[in-house]
Amino acid sequence: MTETQIEQPQLYLITPSEVDLSAFPDQLAAMLDAHPIACVRMALATQDESHLSKAADALREVTHARDVALVVSDHLAMVDRLGLDGVHLSDGAHQMRYARKELGPDAIIGAHSGTSRHDGMNAGEAGADYICFGPARENTLGDGSFAQTDLFKWWSEVIEVPVVAEGLLDTNIIRTLTPYTDFFGVGDEVWSTDDPVKAMADLIAAMV
Repeated sequence: MTETQIEQPQLYLITPSEVDLSAFPDQLAAMLDAHPIACVRMALATQDESHLSKAADALREVTHARDVALVVSDHLAMVDRLGLDGVHLSDGAHQMRYARKELGPDAIIGAHSGTSRHDGMNAGEAGADYICFGPARENTLGDGSFAQTDLFKWWSEVIEVPVVAEGLLDTNIIRTLTPYTDFFGVGDEVWSTDDPVKAMADLIAAMV
C-alpha cells in the first residue's frame, strides 16, 4: 500500500470511568459536533444499574441525535433494554459467541484482546466486529506489556476484522500506528485535559 492510499483511521471515543451527568452530556455533544466520531463507548466503572441506566439514557440522546453509535462496556444484558447499539467485551475471546447469539447479527460487538494476537483471532473468528489491542505504549501498571507496532502491522496485513488501537495514546503513537489501525480508541487522553475538543484536534493532526 502506498502512502497516498492509506485511509485515515476513524475515531472511537471512550467515556471517562466516572461522569457528572449534569455536565458530561454537553461535553460529549461538543466533542461530537467538533469531530467525526464513529462510535462512543460508555465505559463507566460503576456497577449500579440505576446510574448506568440514567447515563445510558443521557448519552444515547446525544449520540443518536448525531447518528453516532453507542456501545456499553461489558453490560451485555443492558443493550436491548436501553436501546444501545452494542457491547464492548473486556474479555471478548471468551464471551464472544454467547454475546453474538444473545444480541444477534446487527449489534456491534467488540473485544479487547490486550496484547494477544491469539485472543484477537479467536474473538474475530467468533464474530467480533472489531478487536482492540492496547495499551499502545509501555506503562508502569501491570507487567508493563503493551501492543507493539508489529502486532498492528501484522493484523492489518493478514486479518480483515477491523482493529482498534487504544490506551496511552499520544501524538507519536498516533503517527506511528496510523498506517496500521482502523480506529483509535481515545478516552482519558482527551477527557483529562482542560480542553478535550482541542486535545482531540491535536491527536487528529498527528494522523499524517
